[in-house]
Amino acid sequence: MAANLLVDADALREQVRHKYREVAVDPHGVFHFHTGRPLAARLGSEAAAVDALPDRAVESFGGVGNPFSLRRMVRGERVVDIGSGAGFDSFIAAGQVGPGGYVAGVDMTAEMLTKSRETAAALGLGHVDFREGFAEALPVEEAWADVVISNGVINLCADKRAVFEEIRRVLKPGGRLQFADIANGRPVPEEAMRDVDLWTG
Repeated sequence: MAANLLVDADALREQVRHKYREVAVDPHGVFHFHTGRPLAARLGSEAAAVDALPDRAVESFGGVGNPFSLRRMVRGERVVDIGSGAGFDSFIAAGQVGPGGYVAGVDMTAEMLTKSRETAAALGLGHVDFREGFAEALPVEEAWADVVISNGVINLCADKRAVFEEIRRVLKPGGRLQFADIANGRPVPEEAMRDVDLWTG
């Protein structure tokens, strides 16, 4: 499958890492996308849940939608958050599943992982952990999750088939995928699809 990819997966990952490293260390910088509490409100995040989070848990949020608008998590469920970033959606999920549930956030950017782990510790959330890994190779055991969530990440992966195969692998039978992402309804010229800068810009 890798030979058929439109862009080099490693080059794409490095560009994505570079951009989201900036969002982690300078969340109030200028980006080509919205971030933080204003974005969470615009996307319809539950105000009370967002207000309960400290700034460091929200300021680096850069999602494209609200995966919780499809369905709330259920108390006791296990959730995998693909591309968890600084942890915003993971923390929302943690509040919904409660201490009897568990949330595993997966991200590939060291600065985002440091921020999310420090925030989880500060909040005393023992039922949330953040793991280094790729969407195409999730560090989660087979059939572990009741729910997989993702917010604006799958579109940044070169091998989407591998991502969906991994999602299927980690979901329990009857588990569900709730994700928000960017999709294009019109044909895109192949030369544009092969331009790695357009994937992240």
